[in-house]
Amino acid sequence: MKLVVVGGGWAGIATAVRACEAGHEVMLLEMAPRLGGRARSIEGDAGNGGERLDNGQHILIGAYRETLELMAVVGCDVESLLARLPLELRYPDGRGLRLGAGPTGLLAGLLGARGVGAGDRLALTAAMLRWALAGWRCDATLSVDELCRGLGGALRALLIDPLCVAALNTPAPQASGAVFLRVLHDALLGGAGSSDLLLPRRGLSELLPEPATHWLERAGARVVPGRRVQGIERDGRHWRVDGEACDAVVLACSAAEASRLSEAWAPEWSRQARALHYEPIVTVYLHSPGARLPAPMTALVAAADAPAQFAFDHGALGSAAGRFAFVVSGAAGWIEAGLDATAQAVLRQAQQAFAPGTWPTAPTLIRTLAEKRATFRCTPGLRRPRAAILPRLAAAGDYVEGAYPATLEGAVRAGRAAIDIIADAG
Repeated sequence: MKLVVVGGGWAGIATAVRACEAGHEVMLLEMAPRLGGRARSIEGDAGNGGERLDNGQHILIGAYRETLELMAVVGCDVESLLARLPLELRYPDGRGLRLGAGPTGLLAGLLGARGVGAGDRLALTAAMLRWALAGWRCDATLSVDELCRGLGGALRALLIDPLCVAALNTPAPQASGAVFLRVLHDALLGGAGSSDLLLPRRGLSELLPEPATHWLERAGARVVPGRRVQGIERDGRHWRVDGEACDAVVLACSAAEASRLSEAWAPEWSRQARALHYEPIVTVYLHSPGARLPAPMTALVAAADAPAQFAFDHGALGSAAGRFAFVVSGAAGWIEAGLDATAQAVLRQAQQAFAPGTWPTAPTLIRTLAEKRATFRCTPGLRRPRAAILPRLAAAGDYVEGAYPATLEGAVRAGRAAIDIIADAG
């Protein structure tokens, strides 16, 4: 088939690669100057000497098997691009825990947790047992707050809440308990290495978008950046994209763009895609020559005057010594306060959260980046749009119906599934 993929984020890349592997003629259209979507590197400005920065700090876990497979297909050396570490939530004061895979590793992590009392450990063990007996499923209307009712405050603050906001980018009171359980199951019980943290050693564009662009071009695909699609039209069993005939279309763009393009042909699907709500993420990049954090990824206790939940030491990851990324997930309130206010609060948090001597020189601001529609708000009972829209018209994105929240793995899975949907339509 002649296939047009609209959107060159990770979902669009996965769609195009899968289509090329299946022998289809592929044209990939992306409105931005280069591929990558919400997980890409952007050019620096004068404030950081033109150094490229990622538009957000992303992490992967070992359970993201389809993402890792896609990276390997396009020629990435996964082991050199990603630092593989045990799943660890370590706080600057030494509290926290390290979780191993499987029931044994989970139990060992709970028993060795620092800052969590024996009662909390017992309560969490009992909760984990209940979740396991229920098949890691719960009522779709439950929030993470309701799912974890009865767990102690220290346990919630040190483990549940940061895991929830890291995985779902939605605060626990509003986050889906069912999706949270699915992520926990796949990470902790998905086999060897599933729970490992995979932290990028290089910029996000080097992880997939750039090598994928070269791979697609070598495979004969037309990759057209800097072009926003104006409209699609149905032509019998076929489609036209901006007047150009094709056999099938995959809308791998944002939900808002997919809604715009599909409105005339699938108004109900378009309405559902348009109805999604979003959570922002803010990443504050700091610089302090010679500084090192206790771990490549350090958890932080967020508060009304302390925005960030995690800090990443890029020097420890081998990418840029003295550069640190502080991540504010579920950042709607801080977006309202303004990026300048957020950056200043993070600067204060950085100096107050870590032990004296952590910063040989006071950290300075490099740049503050915000993705205002970083992920859909993953709430209980949320009805997400189906991937199949009409015959030979499908959607691919981390927002379509599926088991995962808005993650790189969710995007890649949706992209690869879209080709199967198109093929099944005949």
